[in-house]
Amino acid sequence: MTESVQTVPTPSDTKEPPRGTSALEKVHFGAHLIFPTFLEAGASLLRITVVALFILTFLAQPFRIPSESMERTLLVGDFLLVNKVMYAPSGSWRHLLPYQKIRRGDVVVFHFPLDPAQPLVKRVVGVPGDRIRIQGGKLYINGNPLDEPYVVYEGSYADPIHDQFPLSFYSDPGIDTRWWVEMRQRVMQGELVVPADEYFVMGDNRNHSRDSRYWGFVPRKNMMGHPFLVYFSLKEPSTTDDQVQADDRLGHDKNLLDAVQGFARWNRMFHVVR
Repeated sequence: MTESVQTVPTPSDTKEPPRGTSALEKVHFGAHLIFPTFLEAGASLLRITVVALFILTFLAQPFRIPSESMERTLLVGDFLLVNKVMYAPSGSWRHLLPYQKIRRGDVVVFHFPLDPAQPLVKRVVGVPGDRIRIQGGKLYINGNPLDEPYVVYEGSYADPIHDQFPLSFYSDPGIDTRWWVEMRQRVMQGELVVPADEYFVMGDNRNHSRDSRYWGFVPRKNMMGHPFLVYFSLKEPSTTDDQVQADDRLGHDKNLLDAVQGFARWNRMFHVVR
């Protein structure tokens, strides 16, 4: 049995264009440009649109960070892509899609229990069965201090709930009254017990976050997904940033490059959320 081979033409076998041919003519001598018709271009655009809509509807969704409650993990002006599949009920697709359980330490996007039309982003600090307390501003889970390298404690107004939780007295009008009643029923020996199918969430900017301390648990059914990527970030001020005093200097020294570099945080593009 013999093996067939294909002859590769040598340069001498290749047909050359006549002498004196310009560079542009040489391109057209060896190849013919084929442009798509209007229908072909429209069909390609339609396919791209369908794929993009499928991704945004079922797999990922863009969000924008409007407040400082998750600083410095997420900054005001960050644009996020949220994985909507990660926490979905597995069902018959569990072998094809990367479903995961919600774990302590996960950053999550969810429907606000007091207003389901409003999405919020926080970090899960308590999963079902956990016992939670805050003492001296330090978070304890099941009796042990939780290592939280992502947390910041910026200066804020005095609020006992920042340093001690759960409280034995009603101290802040910002605490939801229904949650206050439920919380007192779920406290055992000075610790709040997280019930089944619910989660306790907090912002990384602990002194500037209205979270589960103020309005309660997040039901499992309210979880929307996990923000996994910052794809763009506008340089917007935060209310917790140091305020810069205004002056009377004119902006004549600003050029276009400075303006382009100044309106966005380019180093946060494609930043992975952890």
